[in-house]
Amino acid sequence: MRFKSFLFVIIASIFFTSCKVIQPSLMLKTEKDFQFSKFSDSLILENYKIAPNDEISLRVFANDGFKLIDITTQSTGTIARNTIDEIVDQSGMIKLPLIGKVKLSGMTLRQAQSFLEKEYESQYIKPFIQLRIINKRVIIFPGTVGAARVVNLVNNNTTLFEAVAMAGGISTDGKAYRIKLIRRPSPEDKPEVFLIDLSTIDGIKAGNTTVLANDIIYVEPRARFGQRVLQEITPYLSIITTSLTLFLLLK
Repeated sequence: MRFKSFLFVIIASIFFTSCKVIQPSLMLKTEKDFQFSKFSDSLILENYKIAPNDEISLRVFANDGFKLIDITTQSTGTIARNTIDEIVDQSGMIKLPLIGKVKLSGMTLRQAQSFLEKEYESQYIKPFIQLRIINKRVIIFPGTVGAARVVNLVNNNTTLFEAVAMAGGISTDGKAYRIKLIRRPSPEDKPEVFLIDLSTIDGIKAGNTTVLANDIIYVEPRARFGQRVLQEITPYLSIITTSLTLFLLLK
């Protein structure tokens, strides 16, 4: 009778322990009644917007692009020193030569270029601005433990499809029908979480969504309950087998 009680305690411990650690690596969980952000056409067509920690590469031309300006020395010519690289701070501001601090966060590249052209009108005749962001990146979890990647975005309007492809695609353990796109427009904003299904041809529209700086693309991993339960209970089975052997020998 005592052995049966002992055996029951061990089996119960196996069950409850396994439930708690069945998916210890699962991240970014959402409750069953979690309200995902509404997916809209405007999200798909949204252009890349400058964000804090973006590194901006700036070039200035005079006379609508006719002559390149070296803004580090306020001279003109075709030398390579005319490019200025600066980082957007956490408040969305960036410090530039001659015009000082300006806020660019939240602007598209086209909006920022038009804004800076007006700012530089006091310094140059018909200024023409070229802007590039040289450190755009997103974080991608493709659905397999240890396969996460930080992907640098070369194109200004990289799509979700392109970003996932750069990370090697969705892994065999990933759920293509449960992809979370997590976006935080600014440090003060609450993160938006969009649930995207790329498992069918209907997902093409969502897959062409433009990803923004610091987006998190999380492919929910498929649960391998049988394999994980077996991994968890194997040490306990060894204990039970040893205990049963000792009990039979002593009996």
